[in-house]
Amino acid sequence: MPDARQPFPPLLRAGGRARLPELPAGPFRFVALDVETANHDRASICQVGVAFVRPHGEIDCWVSYVDPGPGRWAFTGLHGIGPDTVAGAPGIGAVLDLLGPALRGLTVYQHSGFDRSALRAACTVLGRPEPDWEWQNSVSVARRAWPELKGNGGHGLASLRGFLGLRFEHHDAGEDARAAAEVVLHAERLGAYGAVAGRTGAGRLGRLQAGARSITSPPAAASRAK
Repeated sequence: MPDARQPFPPLLRAGGRARLPELPAGPFRFVALDVETANHDRASICQVGVAFVRPHGEIDCWVSYVDPGPGRWAFTGLHGIGPDTVAGAPGIGAVLDLLGPALRGLTVYQHSGFDRSALRAACTVLGRPEPDWEWQNSVSVARRAWPELKGNGGHGLASLRGFLGLRFEHHDAGEDARAAAEVVLHAERLGAYGAVAGRTGAGRLGRLQAGARSITSPPAAASRAK
């Protein structure tokens, strides 16, 4: 199946490897992160997206393709990314070198526990420690904000898209990261919520964050259920 996404522009391929896009400049209140994988191996990350949320709720997205190395491509039909798309892209080690210090000290949301577990798996393959980030789960935030969705569509991004009127292209890491950030912002605006400030939420959102837990889904279905 031909790739639906475009590879890195030729100008970014100097030296045989694409240069990573520059990160937006802060300050930021929190970020949301999403990854896509080439196959059921969680370490086979082929795209990373980060949504940076500014103090007044504006969102800047950063996204990069990632070369997962040799292996089977099982999910091209889902996200449109294939070997031609990532040809010349940086490896996940270079991505983590850039994001590691940039996200330290910020709350990092994931929509389900898959994204953190994928990065952990990639770090294990590389023989390096997992980034020291403060993770939260926007699924847990959504469950507490909209309990009526349990058994009525659920709290995955596909369900929340219709319920909250979100507009995004599912299974694109940048788009999904933005959607997860918007879920948190919608929850924040529900009632008289306080702002997310660094490591501590306020008001009802603070209670939502306090109850959030990382969830590790079964490997075969985890990425697909976001």
